[in-house]
Amino acid sequence: MAKRITMCAGIDTGKRKLDVALDGGSERFQADNTPDGHKVLVEWLRQHKIKRVGIEASGGYEQAVVAELRRQRFVVVVFQPAQVRAYGVFQLQRAKNDKIDAALIAACTAAVKKIHAAPDPRLQPFAEHLTMIDQITEDIARLKNRIESCRNMRLQKLWKEDIARLAKRERVELKALAAAIREHRDLAKRLALINSIDGIGLKTAMVILVRMPEIGQITREQAAALAGIAPYDDDSGDRSGARQIAGGRDRLRRALFAAAFPASFRWNPQLIAFYGRLTRAGKEHKRALIACARKLLIFANTVVARGTPWQKKLPEVAGIPAT
Repeated sequence: MAKRITMCAGIDTGKRKLDVALDGGSERFQADNTPDGHKVLVEWLRQHKIKRVGIEASGGYEQAVVAELRRQRFVVVVFQPAQVRAYGVFQLQRAKNDKIDAALIAACTAAVKKIHAAPDPRLQPFAEHLTMIDQITEDIARLKNRIESCRNMRLQKLWKEDIARLAKRERVELKALAAAIREHRDLAKRLALINSIDGIGLKTAMVILVRMPEIGQITREQAAALAGIAPYDDDSGDRSGARQIAGGRDRLRRALFAAAFPASFRWNPQLIAFYGRLTRAGKEHKRALIACARKLLIFANTVVARGTPWQKKLPEVAGIPAT
């Protein structure tokens, strides 16, 4: 029987231009990174019977073309830059320019064995809104740091006024984002399930919902890995290294870690008991908090998967070993 071949293309994304290459072919194409350019690109891809397109995440410049390609029923694989670099090292590819990068991305696309479903397109504007709220929070933190080292009372007053203004904007935007999410019945239900967990406030619940669209559809191990809070082995021969977390979705991980601190000391009885068991077993504070953050995400994944709100349980017996 003849083996079916999926025709693949790779796109190197720039602010103004898109460089395109075909896997296994020498033909190259360039289009403007504009709505009109995207239409020209779609026609070119269809002429060459392309079914799967790979593109490297590029600071958001890829988002519009990815959305258009998915609307036009292409299978789109979005690579992290580290994936493409690693594949280039494996292929001993040292030269680098936009055309070479496009060909390398095309080869990566053809090599992919498992294609993940495209994320819910409704979540993209929510993610941008959430990022803006995160940036407001970061601006407030910077101003507070300036006040700590400032002795000029007039400047302190100005910065405190800026903090008050930004804090008000943050509250308004959080309220607007929650209202926008709740306009969708299925998203509102998922948000309420996550928010029902002791220690997960509304903002953290929105972060989990928006920044992990897979919530409730993956295993606990996959959820922890995607968030960057899964401990990885570091052993070789007779050496047994300390487990380390790595990678993952940075803003999601930071939100979970920030929520784990008060949850593990005040709000969630199970996490309070869990943190106590870990520290009594010799775990340092930060490692114990990371484990609690992982537990919070597992709780969220479980309630969404089951479709039932959080059920409070009595803390586990202190003598039971930590898992």
